[in-house]
Amino acid sequence: MNIRARLTVLFALLVGSILLLFSLSIYYLFDQYREREFYERLHQNAFATAKVLENVEEGGITEPMLQQIESNYMSFYKGHVTIYLPNNRILHSTDSKREGVSTQFLEQVRSGKEIFRRNGEIEMLGVPYTDNHRRILVVVATAIDRYGFTKLEWLRDILVISWLVSMGIVLLAGWLFASDALRPVSDIIDQVNDISATNINARLRIGRAKDELAKLAMTFNAMLDRLEKAFVLQKNFVSHASHELRTPLTVMMGQVDVALMQPRNVNEYKQALESVLEEGRKMNKLVDGLLELARVSADAATLSFKPIRIDEVLWQGRSRVLQKNPAYRIDIQYKKLPGSEEELIVLGEESLLQMAFQNLMENGCKYSQDHHITVTLNAENDFVQLTFIDQGYGIPTEDLPHLFEPFFRSETTSGIVGHGIGLALTHRILTIHRGQIDVRSTVGTGTTVDVLIPIRKPVLAEKPLAFELDD
Repeated sequence: MNIRARLTVLFALLVGSILLLFSLSIYYLFDQYREREFYERLHQNAFATAKVLENVEEGGITEPMLQQIESNYMSFYKGHVTIYLPNNRILHSTDSKREGVSTQFLEQVRSGKEIFRRNGEIEMLGVPYTDNHRRILVVVATAIDRYGFTKLEWLRDILVISWLVSMGIVLLAGWLFASDALRPVSDIIDQVNDISATNINARLRIGRAKDELAKLAMTFNAMLDRLEKAFVLQKNFVSHASHELRTPLTVMMGQVDVALMQPRNVNEYKQALESVLEEGRKMNKLVDGLLELARVSADAATLSFKPIRIDEVLWQGRSRVLQKNPAYRIDIQYKKLPGSEEELIVLGEESLLQMAFQNLMENGCKYSQDHHITVTLNAENDFVQLTFIDQGYGIPTEDLPHLFEPFFRSETTSGIVGHGIGLALTHRILTIHRGQIDVRSTVGTGTTVDVLIPIRKPVLAEKPLAFELDD
């Protein structure tokens, strides 16, 4: 069952139930009113009959009295009255085929209770009456409320027919209402089906700006913005990767072609091979960077996270950078010594964090004339803060939003050897570790990179390496 049919059925059930309850309430209240009104009429006529006969001894009823009694019951259908003496003998009865009443019934009435009973369509009322002789008489009046029952049947038929007609109207109205309510959803579905990779820049039209469907359309548009950005990044990534890989291949092929154009001596061949080897190393470094970027872009659940000391990882990264580039100078300073070792423990992948710190230190030294960078470590609140400061060339303001895009190179550093993968890789690694990175730079003055990594303290659990982020 689709949503439109389900909404129609639910709407019909809800409104139909309300109408049915309303109809039953009307029918029940009218039946109670008919019964109460008929009871009052029987009560009045019973007392009127007893009033006529209160001074009459048994067998002393005259013809005028009988006519008056009969006239009291002219308005009733099959109305009769029977008056019982204290000894349960009948003083008078207008019904020759009367049904006898039990002694228990007469005694209950004689004790002062008025009893109203119904047997099928016949309704009977028994009331006590004390006459002038201090006798407690029992007046039993019976009749059929033909007019009341007729009205009740007409009301029942009217309510049933009205309910059935109303249900038909409700079903139609519910179907139209559901169609109108779901029309924006159908429009959204049609618009989404028209969007593909060829027109990823298309967006959904937002109708009523404040309802939930408008929010759904805005959510879709936000998702499409992210997808378009991912498509553009992927396209640029493939384009830049192809260019970066083709450049060393072109150089290598050119060197080999030149070397093979004519006979060379040993030194010339050696020089050509060394040039090819250098380009091969560059390509190997580029491929390694691409593989690392692909690895950290995969599912983080496959990574092996464990508690590590962030300062030890930082010092290990410094050693590796200096081992490859002895001319670099990297100073590590503690802004405030932590009170305990736990303030420097984070949960993460040691090799990845070390790679991220290496990239930041190496970039700071590479893009500085003095090849010097200062790293400040500070542990407070629930984060470890690392600040990388250099006095290098700086980065233009318009380039800052693109720093973490793969293969992006600023114009100010385009002459320095590099591929533009390091910062993209660092940003991805810190994102996996729920960290943050912020870059502030001024051209000609230098660059400051702030890194925040949350401290995760151990909690008591069955698993020895269960960690959680402090709230």
